[in-house]
Amino acid sequence: MTANEIFLKMKEKLSDIVPEAELKYKSELANEINRLKEERNAVILGHNYMEPALYYSVPDFVGDSLELSRKAAQTDRKVIVFCGVRFMAETAKILNPGKTVLLPSEKAGCSLAGSITAEDVRILKDKFPGVPVVSYVNTYADVKAESDYCCTSGNAAAVVNAIGNDKVIFLPDEFLARNVAAETGKKIIFPSVGFTGMRNADQEPGIDYQMIGWRGRCEVHEKFSVEDITNIRKQFPDVVILAHPECSPEVVAASDFSGSTTAMIRYVEQTKSHRYLLLTECAMGDNIAAANPDKEMLRLCSVRCPHMNQITLEDTLEALQKNQYVIEVPEEIRVKAARAVERMIQIG
Repeated sequence: MTANEIFLKMKEKLSDIVPEAELKYKSELANEINRLKEERNAVILGHNYMEPALYYSVPDFVGDSLELSRKAAQTDRKVIVFCGVRFMAETAKILNPGKTVLLPSEKAGCSLAGSITAEDVRILKDKFPGVPVVSYVNTYADVKAESDYCCTSGNAAAVVNAIGNDKVIFLPDEFLARNVAAETGKKIIFPSVGFTGMRNADQEPGIDYQMIGWRGRCEVHEKFSVEDITNIRKQFPDVVILAHPECSPEVVAASDFSGSTTAMIRYVEQTKSHRYLLLTECAMGDNIAAANPDKEMLRLCSVRCPHMNQITLEDTLEALQKNQYVIEVPEEIRVKAARAVERMIQIG
C-alpha cells in the first residue's frame, strides 16, 4: 500500500476527526513504518486507546489488553512493537521471551500500575496467608510475579469465580474491585499497608469478607462522576451511557452499560440507539466514532490518558529505526509472571 493509498483510507475513516493536512503527513509516516515492519519481521499491536491516525494505519492487530495478550502469545514475528503502555509491552515480553519487544515511548507508564509494588503484594500475602492473589493486567511484571492469576476488566469476574476460593486478594484497582465484588456478591475490605499488624476496622473478629482490595485508581476513569451523568441526561435524555469498570461503582450504576473496551465497542456497534456517550479514554471515542458514522457520539466528559498519549506515529517509526525502547523482564520474574498471565488467557 502506497502513502497515498494509506492517506485515502485514513481520510475515508477520519475526515470528520483529523484535519486533512495532518492525515497527509501521518500517512507518510505510516507508509515508512509499514515498510520497516516488513523489513524487520515485526508485528505492531495497537491498543484501543491509541490516537485515530495511528489506530487506523499501522497496527496488525487492535484490541484491549486481553485480546492483544492473545495476539502477542500467538505471533511468529521476531519483533513486537506494542503501541500501548509499559505494562502491556511487559506482558508481551513475558509471553515471548525470545522475541524483541519495543515500546515506542519510555514515558508511557500507568498511574494504576504504579500504585502498587511487589513488596506491597508480599505484605498482603503474609497477612492473608493462603489467599490467592488476582492482579489486574494493569500491573508491572514484578507484581504479576507475586500473583496467582491475572485478569482484565473483561474477565475479572470470571477469574474470581473460576478460582473457587472463599477469599481472594484482588489488586490494585479499587473501583474495579468494588464493581467485581458487587457482580460476584462478595464483601470487600481495603486493609491499610505500611505499619505492623495492618489493623483495620473491617478486619476485626466477626467481620465477614470474601475479597481484599487495594486503593489504586486510574487517573482517567476516577474523574468521571454521577453529576456528569445527571447533567448529560438532562440535556440529552435519549443518550446511552457506557462506563468502563475502572469508573466508580456509583458511575457504573448510573450508566446503561459497563464493560471492557472491546465490550463497549461491540455495544455501540449493536445498539439501536443513535446517540451514545463513552466514559473512558477519549481517543477510543474517536476510534469508535470513526467506525460508526451512522451514530452520534457525544463529545462530553472526555479525558485523554497522558501515558497513552505518549505513543505517536513518530515514536513508532523511531522505535523501528533505532530498535528502541527494548523491554526486558528478568527471567526469574518472567517465569513467575507467565503463570499468572497464561491463566488469564486460558480463562478468557
